Amino acid sequence: HFPSSRTESNKKHPFPCPTTYRTALTHYLDITNPPRTNVLYELAQYASAASEQEHLRKMASSSAEGKALYLSWVVEARRNILAILQDTPSLRPPIDHLCELLPRLQARYYSIASSSKVHSNSIHICAVVVEYTTKTGRVNKGVATNWLKSKQPMDNGHKSVVPMYVRKSQFRLPFKSSTPVLMIGPGTGVAPFIGFIQERGLHKKQGKEVGETVLYYGCRHENEDYLYKEELANFLKEGALTQLHVAFSRDQAQKVYVQHLLKKNKESVWKLIHEDNGHIYVCGDARNMARDVQNTFYEIVAEFGKMDQPQAVDYIKKLMTKGRYSLDIWS
Repeated sequence: HFPSSRTESNKKHPFPCPTTYRTALTHYLDITNPPRTNVLYELAQYASAASEQEHLRKMASSSAEGKALYLSWVVEARRNILAILQDTPSLRPPIDHLCELLPRLQARYYSIASSSKVHSNSIHICAVVVEYTTKTGRVNKGVATNWLKSKQPMDNGHKSVVPMYVRKSQFRLPFKSSTPVLMIGPGTGVAPFIGFIQERGLHKKQGKEVGETVLYYGCRHENEDYLYKEELANFLKEGALTQLHVAFSRDQAQKVYVQHLLKKNKESVWKLIHEDNGHIYVCGDARNMARDVQNTFYEIVAEFGKMDQPQAVDYIKKLMTKGRYSLDIWS
């Protein structure tokens, strides 16, 4: 066993020690993400080949060349610690130091895809099993999704147990059911909106006045990855969902994304935000989608509110401050 890390031991829950290396690497340490530059810098001293030591140090340096090398060799190639050790044969770090350097495995949070008012005894999640081949020909797998996938509801007569923690969300429907909502969620970003629509449907059945419930959803191919296709069609039929706009990015020559559909319906989008005091929700991948959607809102606001860019940016910022523009995004 090894002592809990010097740098991490002041954290609230360093992992329980004494422990075995196998337990630490299986349950407590993040060995699947590309390591950060400080880890490479610390490890460099254990490479016996000068060229390999230099290679690691360069990537940890602040030079433009070093940063570019780290970006291409580690980040874009998705090289995790195992791949780095395999591709740097002279690198033989002591396992104690390696375990001290590796970050803790983080909890995974998924958006809940059900309404507690409709499904009071169960929590639904929507997730994609992550598995891909890197440039170096290695197969990388997502940690939590693959673990969940391997769980069988009944394993040798035992129920599979999954530790679960529910975090209070800031992502919630407006207080008044009559307030219109504009939801934007491509891919698994549709998850929280399924719960939202279930709840709006319930309010409708209870005879409450329910505002416009508008969803912009995007995926690559209609016949391959259109999540909740049947459910959304039913919601629309029942009137729980009043508008459904779907962008299939790869079903035609030019790519169509949710922001293109927002632009296409810009008059009604502006009316919903400006005149009807609607709430906007954006959920999904943070890398490009959230930014592109936000830029589209700036354009719509500038055009119909007769504002320049800084004023339009300010308008959207104010909506965020008032809790009328909410984000649930991950990278």
